[in-house]
Amino acid sequence: MAEDDPVRGTLILIVGPSGSGKDTLIDAARAALASDSRFHFPRRDITRPAEAGGEDHHPVDTATFETRRADGAYALAWGAHALLYGVPAEIADRLAAGTSVVVNVSRSVIGEARQRFTPTAVVSLSVPQDVLRARLTARGRETADQIEGRVARAAAVPVSGPNVFPVVNDGTIEAATARFLAALYAAESLSTQRRSSNCHDGVAET
Repeated sequence: MAEDDPVRGTLILIVGPSGSGKDTLIDAARAALASDSRFHFPRRDITRPAEAGGEDHHPVDTATFETRRADGAYALAWGAHALLYGVPAEIADRLAAGTSVVVNVSRSVIGEARQRFTPTAVVSLSVPQDVLRARLTARGRETADQIEGRVARAAAVPVSGPNVFPVVNDGTIEAATARFLAALYAAESLSTQRRSSNCHDGVAET
């Protein structure tokens, strides 16, 4: 391999509608891959109190978030549902060192991520509408109209472009976790393929 062409880790973006099981599957994958140095799961900054539940995150207030964003503390940042989310800038160092980074993001930042980080892959979670509706109803956070709005939005914006790995979460946690891990391994292999395509018997190919 040429010394000026190092292997980079894959930025693996996890996307999917609310109720698709992103937090559950990311937690399961983090536990399953705890001893696998190829993967890193960063904690996000979110303008949500720690006691509000959900993922393990760094709670920050809005003023602190905006200051950090202005200072370049985030590799990716966005707002959704009256909250602000930030992915720490240190993921750039992880990727440059060859480690693949797995992070839950909004679909709105996929384009920016693809422009800034190579290789980038998207693991797109989906759930049949009836299953999604039942899950949203069971958790009791939204009104019936809000639930229907979420169901409609989930179907309205398909994920497209290169390196998209779809995962349907319509069964048991065990089955979904197996599919999710398979997608992560496939996404991570993009950096391995990069290594293979650039190297041959220790000599860079041209």
